[in-house]
Amino acid sequence: MSHADFAVNFFVALFALLDPVGNVPVFAAATAGARGKDRAQIALYISLFVVGFLTFFYFSGLSLLTFFGISLPAFRIAGGVILFLLGLEMARDDFTASYADAADAPAAAGDRRGYARRRFERMIVPFAMPLLIGPGAISTVVIYASQARQFGLGGAAIGVGVIVAVSLSTLLAFLATPLITRILGRIGLTIIVRVLGLILCAMAVQFILGGIADSTSGLIRTDAATPYATK
Repeated sequence: MSHADFAVNFFVALFALLDPVGNVPVFAAATAGARGKDRAQIALYISLFVVGFLTFFYFSGLSLLTFFGISLPAFRIAGGVILFLLGLEMARDDFTASYADAADAPAAAGDRRGYARRRFERMIVPFAMPLLIGPGAISTVVIYASQARQFGLGGAAIGVGVIVAVSLSTLLAFLATPLITRILGRIGLTIIVRVLGLILCAMAVQFILGGIADSTSGLIRTDAATPYATK
């Protein structure tokens, strides 16, 4: 796998899991009544939270596995199962509908000083976690961190760059909430969620195949476990 392949695969997997465009309706509901400037600040806070949290797991995830005595193939299979369940939910149903009521925060009271910060604190659960950063996203970051080790310091830099890029995409999607909602409409947003869910299911199966191949001998063909590995 080349640097470019690693970066693209990591970005697609993480983008599909965070699903910024699909979560636009939830963000709109969670920031109902907010001014444009306040909504932009909330989007920025959420994006910074995503960068910090995922970067922490990108660099500490493998150490945590060692501490708990969990092998990487076992974690890869478990992560693949979680990703598959999330992807299946996205592909079969409206993934964001169940979070809309829970994410809807009450109106701010008194003056508007610190409004964005207070609203963000209310949105950490369930919007930032586990809707944006759930077990699937954490598992994906840890798995790709293990793959980045073959690239050395460059792999670490690419991984952080991908996390920042996905967080930036999330920020831009939330800033464009009114425009995206008008352009895509309810049907368009649903289609995007389901297509990303299908991609996520396929990636989850690939994780499971890789985990089984790493923990067994000859059970999974090499070209099935790593179909696009460089010769």
